[in-house]
Amino acid sequence: MESKTPAASLIIMTELVLPNDTNLFGNLMGGRLMYWMDIASALSAQKHCNAPVVTASVDNISFENPIKLGNVVHIEANVTRAFNTSMEVHMNVWGEDLKQQVKYKSNEAYYTFVALNANGKPSPVPQLIVETDTEQKLFEGALRRRQLRLILGGKMKPDDAAELRALFVK
Repeated sequence: MESKTPAASLIIMTELVLPNDTNLFGNLMGGRLMYWMDIASALSAQKHCNAPVVTASVDNISFENPIKLGNVVHIEANVTRAFNTSMEVHMNVWGEDLKQQVKYKSNEAYYTFVALNANGKPSPVPQLIVETDTEQKLFEGALRRRQLRLILGGKMKPDDAAELRALFVK
């Protein structure tokens, strides 16, 4: 299995915010954005492993700026780290007001996916080769984020989270 770079999994998804996508305030509904984010990140994970994937977790999603009716949504997703059968995907979400010619950050998030084989069982994924300082920073942080997800999901004891413990205990 050949290793890949984050650039090889890059997906840029673009959507137009229509009336049925908005709430009473004319803002894109959070649930609709999370739906689009799940699609974009799943495509990125599938591109990395060349296999079907399922969503394993969604990290905190904080909405920094609303995206208004008629604006465009750009979701940039790529794999930040590959573990054994799972991959972390980072997304940046941008809103764009085409009329005003302004592009602004809406939010970012991390999703985790598990690759599946033909029998629907977890399958190994290619490792990730990072090339830039930004990719390296995301790659290193992915292990801490993974340990936190496992602790919160009850799949790891806090005492076993060496990467997290190293941040707080000297």
